[in-house]
Amino acid sequence: MKHAIAFASLLALVTPAALAQEAAPATAPAPRPAPRLIVTISVDQFSADLFAKYRNRFTGGFKRLLEGAVFPAGYQSHAATETCPGHSTILTGMHPARTGIIANSWTDLKTARADKTVYCAEDESVPGSTSASYTVSDKHLLVPTLGERMKAANPAARIVSVAGKDRAAVMMGGHKVDQLWWWDGKKFSSYAGRAEPEAVKRANAAAVERVAAGQPALDEPDFCRAHDRPVSIGAGKMIGTGRFQRAPGDARPLRASPEFDGMVFSLAAGLIEEMRLGKGETTDLIAVGASATDYVGHTYGTNGNEMCLQLAALDDTMGDFFDKLDSLGIDYEVVLTADHGGHDAPERLREQAIPNAARIAPELTTKAISDAVTAKLKLPGQVLFGDSGSGDVWIDPKLTPAQKAAVTREALALYRAHPQVAAAFSRAEILAATPATLPPPAWSLIERAKASYNPDRSGDLLIALKPNITPIPDATRGYVATHGSFWDYDRRVPILFWRKGMVPMEQPLPVETVDIAPTLAATIGLKLGAPEVDGRCLDLDAGAGSTCP
Repeated sequence: MKHAIAFASLLALVTPAALAQEAAPATAPAPRPAPRLIVTISVDQFSADLFAKYRNRFTGGFKRLLEGAVFPAGYQSHAATETCPGHSTILTGMHPARTGIIANSWTDLKTARADKTVYCAEDESVPGSTSASYTVSDKHLLVPTLGERMKAANPAARIVSVAGKDRAAVMMGGHKVDQLWWWDGKKFSSYAGRAEPEAVKRANAAAVERVAAGQPALDEPDFCRAHDRPVSIGAGKMIGTGRFQRAPGDARPLRASPEFDGMVFSLAAGLIEEMRLGKGETTDLIAVGASATDYVGHTYGTNGNEMCLQLAALDDTMGDFFDKLDSLGIDYEVVLTADHGGHDAPERLREQAIPNAARIAPELTTKAISDAVTAKLKLPGQVLFGDSGSGDVWIDPKLTPAQKAAVTREALALYRAHPQVAAAFSRAEILAATPATLPPPAWSLIERAKASYNPDRSGDLLIALKPNITPIPDATRGYVATHGSFWDYDRRVPILFWRKGMVPMEQPLPVETVDIAPTLAATIGLKLGAPEVDGRCLDLDAGAGSTCP
């Protein structure tokens, strides 16, 4: 029988030699050799909630990752839960306060450019540029990435970064990369003057064919049917039942569809094969930014048929990608996480037991608060600047110190009195706050703010809306849902590690995305820890051994 033990075997268990062996202290297994390729995947807006919702449905790439080291409670622990800050933490090991990437865009009222908005991945000094028409640059990232550290330790290491968004590619790639490519709306692009590899040429040719061909409605898996239900967001506009059909030649819906991630992973696979990544004598690294989940979340929300189809397709796409790497005979290590989570459209949330879900009140716009402050203080012109009515707010630097103090006092009073505002902090309050020491779920709001506050770039005020308040006043003119809040639905993301031969393990306690870089560094023998970075090494060995120094 399968579980029967022969008498002779039982006898062998109690021989003196066996007893001596049992008494000997256990020794940790020898560490594994370094992988030849690190694959870092960021699924934009892939919250821990979405991961939990669909993890038992995955049959492809996600299923493989679930057979590795699973940390379902990862945290982008800072307050600025946006794409650029989140990506800046993944391979630097540092919070946005140190990376300098405090938002997707910020206001710099002292810049010489007429446009005072600065995009996180631009060079605003380029003549004629604006924050909407810009030259992509890594200049605002203040710290090195893991790839840069690998190159410093061994110049033979090749570092590649590809993504659906320029800011994702730049923030994970860093300043010194062999190849860096992003989708610019029409093709995969890179910095000016860079030669176009054959893999990129093929990817761009395939993109032209894909756009021309169109996309029929996707087949609906059985488990998605429960989410296939229309929800009205006003003005006759509905979400919840989409299946990503696209007319031939119409490229506009491409980003917010599973097709988009397929293009990015195809390019990544092509570059790996063409450059023979993972075939050298040292470890290479490729970062892959899968951006479609974010566009789907913004366009349709997170709990409809669209998101279900998107994640099912991404699971298949990643399964094919891993199969391709297997066929190339590469010893590779994977980590998958997200730059932030996301929040569903309030119209659907109210139907699903969240009655306090709402859109931001018009009187909370930065301009409205500024007008109220200037009227009370009898100041001319606009004194407060910022985008959405939450997050960073800047005060006109031309004011006198006394005027600035009065504006700060009056603005904070208005924000704090509003029923949709959870907290409002001044620059002085954030700078004086003590950094967090407890696990990220227990961080206070000001501790979350401090982790993404850079005194050279962040606002003079920082506003936190209450939970379930969406900073999009009108869903009929653009995006219907978003992220960027202080709350855990935007902060919590999965962190999954996988390598062939790993013993599966799951650790449900909270960890941080800043832990990823030191964890990967340890697997290749690169020393990286505090105070050089904010994160710590996570032990990926399920047994007595340790993958950490």
